[in-house]
Amino acid sequence: MVSPAAQTAPERAAPPRPATSGQRDAFFDNAKYAAIVLVAVGHAWEPLRDGSRAVSALYMLVYAFHMPAFIIISGYFSRSFEARPEQLKRLVTGLLVPYVIFETAYTFFTRWTDGEPGRPISLLDPLYLTWFLAALFVWRLTAPLWRRLRYAVGVALAVAMLATLSPIGNDLDLQRVLQFLPYFVVGLMLRPEHFRWVRRRAVRIAAVPVFAGALAVAYWAQPRMTGGWFYHRDSAGELGAPPWAGLVMTPVLFVCSLVLVACFLSWVPGRRMWCTVLGTGTLFGYLLHGFVTQAAGRFDWYDPAWVHTPGGALVVTAVAATVVTLLCTPPVRHALRWVVEPRMPWLFRREPV
Repeated sequence: MVSPAAQTAPERAAPPRPATSGQRDAFFDNAKYAAIVLVAVGHAWEPLRDGSRAVSALYMLVYAFHMPAFIIISGYFSRSFEARPEQLKRLVTGLLVPYVIFETAYTFFTRWTDGEPGRPISLLDPLYLTWFLAALFVWRLTAPLWRRLRYAVGVALAVAMLATLSPIGNDLDLQRVLQFLPYFVVGLMLRPEHFRWVRRRAVRIAAVPVFAGALAVAYWAQPRMTGGWFYHRDSAGELGAPPWAGLVMTPVLFVCSLVLVACFLSWVPGRRMWCTVLGTGTLFGYLLHGFVTQAAGRFDWYDPAWVHTPGGALVVTAVAATVVTLLCTPPVRHALRWVVEPRMPWLFRREPV
């Protein structure tokens, strides 16, 4: 993470603005880029966890806040969603169509990587990374309701807690949709001044011991608890815990994740940087890096012993960050916009003038 020390105090404290048609806010693009790098690095660390408690602790720490950060930002930029015709069109072409395309693509790809030629294509059972597209589609459709509801965050948190009581099934990965819902609703409720607050110098300084303490807790907890709680995809019973455990763990993890997200955002630079333009293409990096991660297993990239040393973990981290960075670049976005952000005017009726 690059420190915003080169800015003056007023510049650092300037409140971020939602993007307009003529201008994007560099702060949010920088935040999205940093978050997508953490997503890719987290996936790259998965095969290294068994041999390293330190990697497992870092993995647990990253998973405690990287997707909540993404989801909160998604909620913040969904505040204006009112289900107007042009918004519904973008919802279909920007989420629903890419979901169908990548769900199909990942099914065919995993038939090859996992050696399962009979794996069926199921649009109701999101595969690998595609759950986020399905979840964001559902969350955004319900955004007008949450904005008009009293105590919306409390209600969403109650829904998430109740979802942990029993298995729901794999349809649209509803466990994740419900358990991650409070973060999206938090994003809907945020205003520019909240981001101005977390970017104060005092918060940035406090974030250092907070992250250090969180890493120490993760190192202690790693052999004592399952990291499945941070995936938010299973009920308490499926994680080997009594049903009431979900009623306790959900709000505890929610608070911890919000604190870590605030600390993470406090370190995000607000000025335009080399990585700012990459933040506009994070959906490309998100959807495409999974093919590289899946191929790593197929080609046994993690088999050499040196990969499981501290130096090897650093190399894996650097490679993952580099790959996802390249996948967010303008040339990749230009070449693959037709599948990630398709324009389909033929699909919709013309609005009456």
